[in-house]
Amino acid sequence: MTIAISIKVNDGIVLAADSASTIMGQGPTGNSGVINVYNNANKLFNLYKGLPVGAITWGSGSIGKASISTMAKDFRKVISQDNEWRIDPNSYTIEDISSKFKKFMYDDGYVESFKSWEKKPSLGFMIVGYSSNMHLAEEWSIKIDNGECTGPSLVRNIDQVGLTANGMPEAISRLYSGYSTRLPNVLKKVGLDDPMIERIITSCRHDLAAPLVIPPMSIQDVIDLAIFLVETTINFTKFSPGAPSVGGPIEVAAITKHEGFKWVQRKHYFSRDFNQRLGD
Repeated sequence: MTIAISIKVNDGIVLAADSASTIMGQGPTGNSGVINVYNNANKLFNLYKGLPVGAITWGSGSIGKASISTMAKDFRKVISQDNEWRIDPNSYTIEDISSKFKKFMYDDGYVESFKSWEKKPSLGFMIVGYSSNMHLAEEWSIKIDNGECTGPSLVRNIDQVGLTANGMPEAISRLYSGYSTRLPNVLKKVGLDDPMIERIITSCRHDLAAPLVIPPMSIQDVIDLAIFLVETTINFTKFSPGAPSVGGPIEVAAITKHEGFKWVQRKHYFSRDFNQRLGD
């Protein structure tokens, strides 16, 4: 599993994630399951070098035999070089990039790789950044559950700010929203009907949510908040029953109108001593 965070304010978007990655596979009998959990996965990506466009992923760490990070780099290559996929760096929208990303990852990748699987893995993406000549950033979500894909969907209106946590959001939901993600099921269990449950959840959002994200926050403050929330999730899962499923190094990237996509902190499997120019 993972924790994948996107925080949007007026000045831009910060993405942050842990590095735990669940690799799925099929056994000799055809049953699907977890092969292993690794703590060095790459979940943040710059989708077009030089443009303020990025992505974050959660769920399955691979599609077939290819890691999500490799496929993201394959996508980056085709939209900058291939005639069929190419986008115009001077005239593009995040929505269009998201639609191409969905076709590349889901239509051409996921569907074929998992067509024989009875229980298909869950996978999600957020594609974020600035459309050309736009002053505010956008967040688009793609979610795959039980083999069915929804999106790309606009996460929030372009003039709104907020925090989105995917993967294992339990700790953040309790801290930020003021209630557990399991609250609706608990309320249903004690006999409340759906309209009443919705009223209670709406009231919780209004009265219990902590105002941690406000429009004029500086990007540095948003970076600090994102790291804090990932660290909180890592420690929450560490001390919760079961194997820790969120962990490893924390990676952070910021996307702003003037500076574009910038890495704040990331891991490298090679030494700076031997690689003076650290590329993507």
